[in-house]
Amino acid sequence: MKSSYVYILTNKYRTTFYIGVTADLYKRVSEHENGIGSTFTKKYNLKDLIYFEKFSDVNQTIAREKQ
Repeated sequence: MKSSYVYILTNKYRTTFYIGVTADLYKRVSEHENGIGSTFTKKYNLKDLIYFEKFSDVNQTIAREKQ
């Protein structure tokens, strides 16, 4: 079974947060850092990965994101 991740990004001042789900954490964080991750993360300059969890079941990952 393929791993999936829930992750939290923030800006330099830790004033805005973004929670996401991905199957490739390294690639997704790289996309956010280069401004192609999402409109929200680009708008608020969210580039700092401050937390992540790894799951073996994507349904568990999505449930954790919603918590």
